[in-house]
Amino acid sequence: MKIGELATRSGIAASTIRFYESKGLLKAVSRLSNGYRDYPLEAVALLAIINDAQRVGFSLEEIRQVLPEDISSWRHDALIAALHKKVADIESLEVRLAQNKAHLRSLIQLIGSRPDDLDCKDNAVRVMATMGIPNVK
Repeated sequence: MKIGELATRSGIAASTIRFYESKGLLKAVSRLSNGYRDYPLEAVALLAIINDAQRVGFSLEEIRQVLPEDISSWRHDALIAALHKKVADIESLEVRLAQNKAHLRSLIQLIGSRPDDLDCKDNAVRVMATMGIPNVK
């Protein structure tokens, strides 16, 4: 199938398909006598896999490393290891995000607890002092 049909079937722009091919995610395809690329039907499934993998956080390099030469010959152990690693990466990110969220909530509370007799400038000094930031004049 030509790239336009592949783009329509996969929902991925032709320019993105060409980019994936240049990055080694799609193996080299045959060319018709007029020079047009001729993609096999399995390219639709492969593009769906690439798209799904990107959506869950895999980089193009990570995807390229686990994609098999032939879509029917996945390297089971490598694929499972990559999936476990991505889950661990996500869990680590969740911990960092929770810490960032707690820090922001603490900062909101600290700034929001401005005594009525303090103006914004003096409150900023109070907040920075509480945070251990020296007062810069």
